[in-house]
Amino acid sequence: MPYDPQIHHRHSIRLKRYDYTQPGAYFITICTKARQCLFGNVVKGEMQLNSLGHIAFNCWQTIPDHFLHIELDTFVVMPNHLHGILIITDKPVGAQHCSALNQHLDCNTEQFGKPVPGSISTVIRSYKGVVSKRINIIWQTKGQSIW
Repeated sequence: MPYDPQIHHRHSIRLKRYDYTQPGAYFITICTKARQCLFGNVVKGEMQLNSLGHIAFNCWQTIPDHFLHIELDTFVVMPNHLHGILIITDKPVGAQHCSALNQHLDCNTEQFGKPVPGSISTVIRSYKGVVSKRINIIWQTKGQSIW
């Protein structure tokens, strides 16, 4: 079913003013755009990744190589989404930095267009970006939305 703003009322499930750089385990679900089955198929109850699914899988596995404060727990790539648990082990360097102009705000509360270093949303933004870029290379497209 395509997105219909009259039926679907999307809203963020993020906790307002919650510090998403805080150590802990975070359950993540990321869906493809329009829930397109891009990553493979379930055959006899088992996920069979295609080449795009392998990109999503391999890029997820490399998250700790790029974000040293992140550990991976279990994850699964499905035909049109993925589920995973990311664990923040400690605060990354720079996560507490605030500019003098924004000291009245919570330093680690993300605002639109102002990513917080080391936050879960920054990690996911990076992951989605690299997967999109690699898939666009295969598709020979530029900037095609995957998510």
